Amino acid sequence: MDRSRHMKKRLWRWRNNPLRRHHDILEAWIMLAVWAVTAVGGTVAGLVTAHAADEVFARQRAERHFVRAVLLNDVPRNVAGDGATGDKISARVRWTDPNGSAHTDTTLVDTGLNAGSRIVVWTDGRGGITAEPPTPTEAAVEAGALATAAALAFAGLAFGAGTLARWRLDRRRIDQWGREWDLVGPQWGHKTG
Repeated sequence: MDRSRHMKKRLWRWRNNPLRRHHDILEAWIMLAVWAVTAVGGTVAGLVTAHAADEVFARQRAERHFVRAVLLNDVPRNVAGDGATGDKISARVRWTDPNGSAHTDTTLVDTGLNAGSRIVVWTDGRGGITAEPPTPTEAAVEAGALATAAALAFAGLAFGAGTLARWRLDRRRIDQWGREWDLVGPQWGHKTG
């Protein structure tokens, strides 16, 4: 019995009620639409984002390849300055691509290495140095995070639009109450007890 009374209280805008106004019905439809758009649109936005991210990461794994490179200069162990990030520093390396062409570029390497040390660098389809592509697990986690962010952003937009619509309805109600008060208020007079 208590549960049915609770549901009646929640769904009062949908019930036939002499106190129910047109704005109440409109607000109920707006909120129903906001929830439906959020559920469906958020899901679609998340799935589309996850699929697009998976495609990008798969393309990166297909296009990027590692090659063995040779360090051209000694890299001191404790260096603080330009190009230093943690235990890595920017240094010149040389490598030969599968076509036999020699390349020279700058990349981050571990500190304390000597010239001639062999290191692994990742190259893109054009032969330039790039970052290592994400593993399938890393890609799945990142795609999931991006999908969640997209779904939440879509839900925020939907709820923002619903809140704006409800605010406009409230403004109309307040204006309507003001007009009705202007009609009824003078009939009461200014008599006090």
